Amino acid sequence: MIMHNLLRAIALLLGLAALAPNLWAATDPDPANKKLTVMLDWFVNPDHAALIIAQEKGFFAAQDLEVELQTPADPNDPPKLAAAGKVDLAVSYQPQLFLHVNAGLPIKRIGTLVATPLNSLVVLKDGPVKSIADLKGHKIGYSVGGFEEALLKSMLAKAGLKIEDVTLINVNFALSPALLSKQVDAVIGAFRNFELNQLDLAKKPGRAFYPEEEGIPPYDELVLVANREKLTDGRYRKFLTALENATLYLLNHPDESWKAFISKHKDLDDELNRRAWRDTLPRLARRPAALDESGYKRFAQFLLKQGVLNVALPVSNYAVQLPSPD
Repeated sequence: MIMHNLLRAIALLLGLAALAPNLWAATDPDPANKKLTVMLDWFVNPDHAALIIAQEKGFFAAQDLEVELQTPADPNDPPKLAAAGKVDLAVSYQPQLFLHVNAGLPIKRIGTLVATPLNSLVVLKDGPVKSIADLKGHKIGYSVGGFEEALLKSMLAKAGLKIEDVTLINVNFALSPALLSKQVDAVIGAFRNFELNQLDLAKKPGRAFYPEEEGIPPYDELVLVANREKLTDGRYRKFLTALENATLYLLNHPDESWKAFISKHKDLDDELNRRAWRDTLPRLARRPAALDESGYKRFAQFLLKQGVLNVALPVSNYAVQLPSPD
């Protein structure tokens, strides 16, 4: 009798496991709804290469999706709009994701666009700062408080400095101009694929110090977030499949992809964006849906240690890896 009941229990569990993918599909919204709205984190740029190519080269259409890419009036808005159901998906940043979730915003990461940090601490190559230790007594510009300050604090500590050893100045998003005008001696939050190229084109090359080489755990720069109550939406899995196919196309055909990109955004056909395109492609997520759970856990612990978070929640609170399409 015991063995009989045990076999029945095992059969029941196997049956539930087989049904699991269908349980996800069963709660999909209207299957006739092909439209998907995606709010970018800022204006269109090479960081969004996979999204643009998926749209322009028909990878979204191949998944029977009609994707509308929107740009925000305020770069702080996209995750909030996804949380409120005003857009289906939003492009955000992994560090900000932790802050948003801990603050109660009902969102989760479902995919990754850029799988390595882009953030860096930058100084002018011909300036007085040759090492992070040289920053003592100098001015450092920043754009976004909280995470960038924590990043800087950790990098300074490795060089034997405290945050009180430098002067922080909010230069908004004018990082390169602030550095070139000598308003500040360094900037934190400079994207290595953009600001470094801006400085080089201005004939004032920069020197970058990379967080992941200074003891900060690596993280995803750009991620895709959705309302956590809508994760069973079958369109999301199709969207990520299209994104993966578009990324592979980008890597195989970078020149053709660039032409498709600027055909849609002619105002970006300049040397800065060509260089940014070149530097961004190697950093795109090859498998956008894949989730590095140990990496997310490690980064949450880093933010906790730096005082950015008051508690490190389980990874499942921040991110999910959606089941593969049938």
